[in-house]
Amino acid sequence: MRRNDKEIKDPEVIEEILNKSQVCRIALNDGEYPCIVPFSYGYHDRVLYFHSAAHGKKIELIQKNNKACFEIEYDSQILQHEQACQWTTRYRSVIGYGAIDIITDPGEKEKGLDRIMSHYGRSAGNAYDKKHVENIVILRLTIFKLTGKQSGNWEK
Repeated sequence: MRRNDKEIKDPEVIEEILNKSQVCRIALNDGEYPCIVPFSYGYHDRVLYFHSAAHGKKIELIQKNNKACFEIEYDSQILQHEQACQWTTRYRSVIGYGAIDIITDPGEKEKGLDRIMSHYGRSAGNAYDKKHVENIVILRLTIFKLTGKQSGNWEK
């Protein structure tokens, strides 16, 4: 990281970003240009969970090369200033690398869906329509490398 003063070194802060953010963007290899896909997600113990249709471009890309880069930002805010070149951004973010597995087992899919539902506030009482579960896959991204960065005033 070029700006060491912006690096988040506290693992608890990185976990907070992973647990409290709303959107994860995944970059997949698509030949000449990368393909970036935003997802809602669930997180637990250095693993990200996403749901997807069982077919389509992202599934094809993952089947060709399951390595991915991802970005998650937390609580970003543009800070305006009288002078145009003095504008800045207050943010916290993580960037990571990992490998994606496509989960097709119904029981494992429901566990992944539970992680996603829990991430957005529903931690119990989930019942899934069997047909819906059959028609989706769960993507499980195991994190290999993770860095955090922040800018602006943060109490922690």
